[in-house]
Amino acid sequence: MSSKISHSGVVEKVSEGCVTVRILQASACAACKVAGHCNASESKEKLVEVRSDRASDYRKGQQVVVSASREVANQALLLGFGVPFVVMVGVLFVVLRLTGNEGVAALSGLGALVPYYVMLWLLRERISRRVSFYIESNY
Repeated sequence: MSSKISHSGVVEKVSEGCVTVRILQASACAACKVAGHCNASESKEKLVEVRSDRASDYRKGQQVVVSASREVANQALLLGFGVPFVVMVGVLFVVLRLTGNEGVAALSGLGALVPYYVMLWLLRERISRRVSFYIESNY
């Protein structure tokens, strides 16, 4: 298993200290022969901001490889999916135990995600310093 995750992409925008790269994120089965007829296969275009001291070396339309370490990817998954799942299920069970009302418990579980994601948004600069990509190479 590789120690990094890489995606090829195209430079969309270059600004001081930052390169915006468009990558195509495809599901594992997107290359299947019947992928066009199946709902399980999907691909999405994503814009990734890469901070770089050498941003001026890149040009719009240039093909590059954007990488992140496996640790960074795991940290992003934990912040985006793991912690919210634990918060939602934890609140769901606590409210269900206290009220006995499943509807209130479900809405409370979902409602508990609002402050979590607001907190993530407020801490986005701090998180972006820890969860970051780098341009590995040019084609």
